[in-house]
Amino acid sequence: MERLKTLEELRLERATKRVKEIKGFYNHLITYLLVNTFLVLSNYFGLDEGETFLTFSTFSVPFFWGIGLFFHVLNVFGRNVFLGPDWEEKKIKELMEKKHETRWE
Repeated sequence: MERLKTLEELRLERATKRVKEIKGFYNHLITYLLVNTFLVLSNYFGLDEGETFLTFSTFSVPFFWGIGLFFHVLNVFGRNVFLGPDWEEKKIKELMEKKHETRWE
């Protein structure tokens, strides 16, 4: 018979999975930056005389890969990654605690 997992073991599994997801995202981000920097720079330095750098083909790989990276962000961190529910509360508290100094006081 299968042994039931304790609450602590389940929490450990979830935490381990979450860490792997975050690590996978950061690996994806670093790879994106390195590869696309190399591609854009090699395109720039490989131009013949008279060719223009600012074309769609120069930035097509970073653009489409960036779309994939954006969806990876949403998958790992959720929809509220930028302005999550905690952000509003933190910002309100920060602004209320901030000393309002005016020139006329």
